[in-house]
Amino acid sequence: MTATRPNTSGTNEEHFQSHYIPSTMDEQAAMLAALGIDSIDQLFTDIPDEFRNPILNLPAPLSELEIQQGLGQMAGKNRPLSSGPSFLGAGSYHHFIPSIVKALITRGEFLTAYTPYQAEASQGTLQVIYEFQTLICNLYGMEVANAGMYDGATSLAEATLMACRVTKREKVVLADTISPAYIDVIRTYCQSQDIAVEVVDPSNPALDNETACLVLQYPNYYGYIEDQKKLVDAAHAQGALAVVSCDPTAMGMLQTPGHYGADIVTGDGQPLGIPTSYGGPYVGLFAAKQEFIRQMPSRLSGRTLDKNGKTGYVLTLQTREQHIRRERATSNICTNEALYALAATIYLAALGKQGMRQVAELCYHKAHYAAAQIGQLPGYSLPINGPFFQEFVVQCPASPTEINKKLMDRNILGGLDVSEKVPNGMLLCVTEMNSKEDIDALVAALSEIK
Repeated sequence: MTATRPNTSGTNEEHFQSHYIPSTMDEQAAMLAALGIDSIDQLFTDIPDEFRNPILNLPAPLSELEIQQGLGQMAGKNRPLSSGPSFLGAGSYHHFIPSIVKALITRGEFLTAYTPYQAEASQGTLQVIYEFQTLICNLYGMEVANAGMYDGATSLAEATLMACRVTKREKVVLADTISPAYIDVIRTYCQSQDIAVEVVDPSNPALDNETACLVLQYPNYYGYIEDQKKLVDAAHAQGALAVVSCDPTAMGMLQTPGHYGADIVTGDGQPLGIPTSYGGPYVGLFAAKQEFIRQMPSRLSGRTLDKNGKTGYVLTLQTREQHIRRERATSNICTNEALYALAATIYLAALGKQGMRQVAELCYHKAHYAAAQIGQLPGYSLPINGPFFQEFVVQCPASPTEINKKLMDRNILGGLDVSEKVPNGMLLCVTEMNSKEDIDALVAALSEIK
């Protein structure tokens, strides 16, 4: 159907044709009259004029062939992780992905699946979600998990809000060793709800009876393993919840957050069969104790029996409620990253317990080999004491930015500059993808860079 609407140039006299706006000019006039205004522009008067109708300096149009060629040239400037050694981590990790993951998630029935509201037509998708939830519970040592969140940051932010609902308190305390990006997202979530956010040194968290939760990362952003039992107990002593963002790969060899009594555990599922992909999309992991299940965000898939005694899967507790409850909703995230939840499920099923343990041990031992070698180099040191998993901080004799440029000249992707934590600090990550030759090449390159 062809319809028209007023332009936004400041007049209501000129119109353009559109096949996508299902309202006639008369219908638009009636709506404007009901609102008591004369033009659509009046809806946007709060926006300054210089931003309302900016002049767009756009290039001339291109053909499809020219666009493909241009994008191909731009993509050619990227450095694939497979082109040389990479020691960059800090939340996005280069792990091996078995070929079965892509082979299955790109099947048509999975790739094009819609939200599984109609259980009778979505048994396969619902079963995958149920299996995903089960695996995350096993991985984190928790009692119940949801169908997934957007990513690790939103999972952790939603967990802080959930802790405030459970405890009926309005202050959250964050360890300063969690990801700075996660801290920013938590602040964004909390500011509109008047929830106070405090960032503290985890060695002295200074909790009180107004604290809703203590938020930790395990291993922390800098790769190190803090005393989880001591910190969880400190939170519980004040009636607060312990919220932990946890690297799922580390669970192949470390004790689970559930073992230490954590109340809510989140994480990013990227290490579980998902490529780094320039930072996303990923899948957020979210698990909790059974007693808090009705305060959990997102949706849960449950397993039941039909009237004939056959196993069936359904969305339970939260299906469309988040859409309609508005301010009473437990979360604004009412969907889930189903395709990447499937990828994580396939990855975990393909590796199994022994495979996950092997990956974790490879990361651990290779990282410690690298740290030992770098720590012996003149001018380099390991400034943070304590156990670590696959990441560690190196204090360099010069700016990490300059060192990384020289490493790139040798086709080595170095670590992240964390000079705000440690002067000339570089956060290095070593995974199972790094061979001994890769690590030795990094050590040799660093020894040459003064």
